[in-house]
Amino acid sequence: MAQHEEYAAWRGPIVMVGFGSIGRGTLPLILRHIACAPTQITVIDPLDDGEALTELYGVKFKQLGLTPANYRKEMAKLLKGDRQALIVNVSVDVDSLSMMKLARKHGALYIDTVLEPWPGFYYNTKVSNSGRTNYALRERMLATKRKLGKGPTAVSCCGANPGMVSWLVKQALLNLAAEGRKKAPVPKTREGWAALARKLGVQGIHIAERDTQETNIPKPLGTFVNTWSVEGFISEGKQPAELGWGTHEKKLPKIGRRHRFGTKAAIYLESAGGNTRVRSWVPHIGPQYGFLVTHNEAISISDYYTVEREGRPVYRPTCHYAYHPCNDAVLSLHELFGNGGKHPKQQHILSPDEIVDGADLLGVLLYGHKRNAYWYGSELTMEQTRKLAPHQSATGMQVTSAVLAGVIWAIENPMAGIVEADEMDFKRCLEVQMPYLGDVNGYFTDWTPLDSLDTFFDRKGDTKDPWQFSNILVT
Repeated sequence: MAQHEEYAAWRGPIVMVGFGSIGRGTLPLILRHIACAPTQITVIDPLDDGEALTELYGVKFKQLGLTPANYRKEMAKLLKGDRQALIVNVSVDVDSLSMMKLARKHGALYIDTVLEPWPGFYYNTKVSNSGRTNYALRERMLATKRKLGKGPTAVSCCGANPGMVSWLVKQALLNLAAEGRKKAPVPKTREGWAALARKLGVQGIHIAERDTQETNIPKPLGTFVNTWSVEGFISEGKQPAELGWGTHEKKLPKIGRRHRFGTKAAIYLESAGGNTRVRSWVPHIGPQYGFLVTHNEAISISDYYTVEREGRPVYRPTCHYAYHPCNDAVLSLHELFGNGGKHPKQQHILSPDEIVDGADLLGVLLYGHKRNAYWYGSELTMEQTRKLAPHQSATGMQVTSAVLAGVIWAIENPMAGIVEADEMDFKRCLEVQMPYLGDVNGYFTDWTPLDSLDTFFDRKGDTKDPWQFSNILVT
């Protein structure tokens, strides 16, 4: 039996909220790398289809759906005792801020992969599009962070993206600096990182991903198929498209809107992210269309790398997701929006046994600098994934390994208060995560969005500045 390094020890209760594809992949990683007894762990989920797996690992299972009415009482039962507890929230439809506040009340450590609201937020027609954004959710988190101050660590939005990609950005910046022989020291502060990005001339960042995982079974008509949470993907896909808005941008797109509150680091579009396309690039495949699905990292990264003078941004990179999901998920999106966005009656997450081939290429494309563009990230095949850990797709492993890294960092930094991935020690987090990322490489490319304009039908692009968002957005 393979030996795995134990990065930390934990003696108190561990409560895993949610046991979908990410929870099932995270559980064995926790048991591998954290010294704890399986009996310390309790998994709670509204469905009972994961109970057999928890029995296999010797952890406790409770079939339970958390709601605004019961979460305080039910969680208190699981957090009681004289040892500090750890909450690993990998659920949908459980409000992240409510769980953070509850964790603080009980002195527990906490981590989640997304700023999740209670049910109804994403589809509430009485709320403005601005109010339905991840920007709005993040502003709520930032307000809570300021109010609570220092205390037991709560790691916000720590999966593959958001999460890992923030660590990849920092390593990519150092790689760029080394390539330019600037010999820049590793920045120690947020201001230092922003200054480095500005000095290198980075105009923007794509979270550029391509999922090529496939099965040999055709997708059934009317079934939404994905390699990770279907509910999560539909929810974010129906939110407005969002992006961090850089200072190099000349004008808003016609459907672009600014927020009237908060950091003003991002804008949103009057279109659903899962129905909005952008031009991007990934290694081996090259140019591609990606969906401009809203993600927290698009906002936090742009905000983190902002340089201000007298309260006004003088440098800020544009940042957004450019996601090409697996082919079955692309077809599922077409069906979803072709049917007016109505929720599909059938949903299916591809299991590792069903996936016969493919990989997930997930990285950050830093563009607009002297070398044009640089992609740095994880190239993880399904074949590699099977050898590394059970119960997950390549996409899932990029998430679960980031959750593991976030948990280790929280244990090692137990009084950091609420933190985002951009604020964490990227070297330590990548050190923990790297064994599960397959091949991690960087690639320079001469491609620009102008190369992907259709000669016959696309309007003439901004040739003076190829990396204007007007050239990237497919209209």
